[in-house]
Amino acid sequence: MIETPKIGTQCIWAGEESYLLQGATQVPVVHSVSFGYRDLDDWLAVALGEKEGHIYGRNTNPTVHAFEEKVRQLEGAEAATSAATGMGIISSALFALLSPGQRVVSVKDTYGGTNVIFTEFLPRFQVNVTLCDTTDHEQIEAEIAKGCEVVYLESPTNPTTKVVDLARLAAAGKRVGATVIVDNTFATPVNQRPLTLGADLVLHSATKFLGGHADALGGVICGNKELVQQVYHYREINGATLHPMAAYLLLRGMKTLHLRVRQQNASAMQIAQFLESHPAIERVFYPGLASHSGHVIAQKQMSGFGGMMSFMLKENSLDAVRRFLPRLRLAHAAANLGAVETIVGPPATTSHVECTAEERAAMGIPESLIRYSTGIEDVEDLLADLAQALAIF
Repeated sequence: MIETPKIGTQCIWAGEESYLLQGATQVPVVHSVSFGYRDLDDWLAVALGEKEGHIYGRNTNPTVHAFEEKVRQLEGAEAATSAATGMGIISSALFALLSPGQRVVSVKDTYGGTNVIFTEFLPRFQVNVTLCDTTDHEQIEAEIAKGCEVVYLESPTNPTTKVVDLARLAAAGKRVGATVIVDNTFATPVNQRPLTLGADLVLHSATKFLGGHADALGGVICGNKELVQQVYHYREINGATLHPMAAYLLLRGMKTLHLRVRQQNASAMQIAQFLESHPAIERVFYPGLASHSGHVIAQKQMSGFGGMMSFMLKENSLDAVRRFLPRLRLAHAAANLGAVETIVGPPATTSHVECTAEERAAMGIPESLIRYSTGIEDVEDLLADLAQALAIF
């Protein structure tokens, strides 16, 4: 018997077998809104969480549960729950775990939507928010040491792929009794497992690498069972429920997660090296490069460096980006990432569209920055496409 299957095997089998019906080899899409019981005692047992089952689609669903269970096993967590989008699970976690007068410590380089929660919404509910320089670990530790209820981290960050030492900062959070949450969207459980580094909760925008095909929205969080239950309770009442059809598409996409990420890791490294040596490029942000400020930490906590990078054109202007992007033939210019197709775009229209140019500048995000999500196309074709597009400079 295989006691500890490797992650590629888990991507295929985890969470599915008990949900296969009547000989089906794929988890079915269950669209039923309600689930009936002829025995009132059974119904009550399910309602009280004493027995596995489903009552109402806003709360739980068999297809959705199978998706949550797959992610739970891939991250090595006690429990998992989901939401309709990545931001749905991020906001559910923060509002479930924070109350007026409490404090959260995070970094300045979180995803744009997350940053808006920190700078606009949480302060309206009298939650104290401290955002630190992302790579200044001493400052982050000092702020955590002052006391906080939540430490929220993202690594690598979106879009400049900064890397934070998850084990070091999780330990700092533990010293003050804080809940440590890590957004693992860029890395995926194939490349990084934050729970093994001391995090209490790990979350994903499943829309991105987990689904991998840009055809389903979803978010998921997993970790400590009691904390996940708090997030679930908030989400079930808030109503940001993951649709069963989306859950099915995410399940289907995750079966090739390890293959896609392995290809994206390899291709992204070649592309980053090519761009770093190109005369039209000012700087490349990719944790696999020795020149990356977080490279040593990334080597320590990641098994692969991912498919995400960003780079700056030497001609530092949004006009240069306008001229460059349309020349790419093997990349969608779109506000997404993590798909089988290569996707590009500036933060002004993608990760930080919610922020002003001044706010992006304050976060160290230049207007000429281009985020590049490496797909699974032949890398030779991607390199040739970049070379011909850059030839105008």
